[in-house]
Amino acid sequence: MKMNKLYIGNLGENVSPLDLESLFKDSKIPFSGQFLVKTGYAFVDCPDESWAMKAIEALSGKVELHGKLIEVEHSVPKRQRSRKLQIRNIPPHLQWEVLDSLLAQYGTVENCEQVNTDTETAVVNVTYGNKDQARQAIEKLNGFQLENYSLKVAYIPDEMGRPTTRQKPQSDVPLRMLVPTQFVGAIIGKEGATIRNITKQTQSKIDIHRKENAGAAEKPITIHSTPEGCSTACKIIMEIMQKEAQDTKFTEEIPLKILAHNNFVGRLIGKEGRNLKKIEQDTDTKITISPLQDLTLYNPERTITVKGSIETCAKAEEEIMKKIRESYENDIAAMNLQAHLIPGLNLNALGLFPPSSSGIPPPAVSVASAAAAASYPPFGVREALQQPESETVHLFIPALAVGAIIGKQGQHIKQLSRFAGASIKIAPAEGPDAKLRMVIITGPPEAQFKAQGRIYGKLKEENFFGPKEEVKLEAHIKVPSYAAGRVIGKGGKTVNELQNLTSAEVVVPRDQTPDENDQVVVKITGHFYACQLAQRKIQEILAQVRRQQQQQKTLQSGQPQPRRK
Repeated sequence: MKMNKLYIGNLGENVSPLDLESLFKDSKIPFSGQFLVKTGYAFVDCPDESWAMKAIEALSGKVELHGKLIEVEHSVPKRQRSRKLQIRNIPPHLQWEVLDSLLAQYGTVENCEQVNTDTETAVVNVTYGNKDQARQAIEKLNGFQLENYSLKVAYIPDEMGRPTTRQKPQSDVPLRMLVPTQFVGAIIGKEGATIRNITKQTQSKIDIHRKENAGAAEKPITIHSTPEGCSTACKIIMEIMQKEAQDTKFTEEIPLKILAHNNFVGRLIGKEGRNLKKIEQDTDTKITISPLQDLTLYNPERTITVKGSIETCAKAEEEIMKKIRESYENDIAAMNLQAHLIPGLNLNALGLFPPSSSGIPPPAVSVASAAAAASYPPFGVREALQQPESETVHLFIPALAVGAIIGKQGQHIKQLSRFAGASIKIAPAEGPDAKLRMVIITGPPEAQFKAQGRIYGKLKEENFFGPKEEVKLEAHIKVPSYAAGRVIGKGGKTVNELQNLTSAEVVVPRDQTPDENDQVVVKITGHFYACQLAQRKIQEILAQVRRQQQQQKTLQSGQPQPRRK
């Protein structure tokens, strides 16, 4: 990460490279190479990062050139202005807790580290969870008054923000549109000329699913391209439809219809509909979303209908897809982070997009994820070839959320059960004032992952947890009493390692009386991936115990005892 390049802003029109050279020399700040001066700003390299930092501290907002206070910041290319910020001029005696709570107001702070400087004020480099959070933090915190100090906030290079050839497919979230069937011919054009032209112009791949749903009034179109390419293609298609409508005296309004997987719709809508209302206000459009009841196991997409002029609909498409791409990338990042650690996880089976039979490729995942998806390593090679064993997990959810999980006339829980391939039952309440209800999930590892994942997602989507609050639930799994010691480990070593590895809280309550099946409960509390990882690791320990028992039985029964002479 190069942080020796400087951006010098707020320069007067007549500032020359010589003026800047003199300024740096007078301030005893070395520089390498020439000053590249543009209208109103300039760039220069310092010998290293610490000199760049000294230049920022000594000059930014403190020195005038031709009557204007200059700004000096790290030079960050647009593609690397992503999630990383530098916050300067922090009061020297400020408590970290105060700074942490201030930063957390704008999103998830993944990392915050102090930078060594010669000044009395403090400097930190902060990494937010995503670009939007970082952008919001810059807007709100730059110039923010804290104990009579004015904070200075600027981007620093985010190497993760730089697109690489290998990462590119991950951000290929296709734009899916629904168009009236009578306009499909005009979109394709004579011998495919129009669609070829759109493809060439926007450097995109466009699939028109004409054969799907024969006789249907609308047909889906899938556009694979960069976000800009998708938006341009969408606008051209809307213009073609409008022209065709005029030519054929079609008088009905033609809204823009976007298809989006249900997994992302909750985050698009936002708490109390805030995100959607903001998009409507910012773009001057009217947006509606098809009801949950329209979903089926085979069609997990919702229809987002946007009404307005072509210009306003195009703006709304950009904002809607931006939110969907962000949700997708966050999900994939979280999955890839844990996938190689969670045996038995098949990412494609999570159904982030409809199956590829409908013309959409499954989301791109890393090779590590694909490898993890291929088998169930902890069960041993021989067992991996067999059907993985069914497991039972008791997941505890807020009692108020039971209705949302069951759905109208039990629709949601039935659909969830079919999707996951698991049995899902909700146990009766333990009492009238019970705050939690137990969900009993029975099925193999992949079914557990899918069912529990959807339950966690539903609780977040239905706002049972705050927008900045992680969904943390408690899960119970039963283990044979003779294996409990193996889960705990000598002096609690195994359970401590388990907690460190998974970030979940794992407790094997002492002095438990085993049940009628000679089993005791292991309690796991954490966010979804932590909880899953802990479950898989515990099942791995149990599988080892079972294998060792089997081997001992084989040795005892299968081998003749040596005769005494």
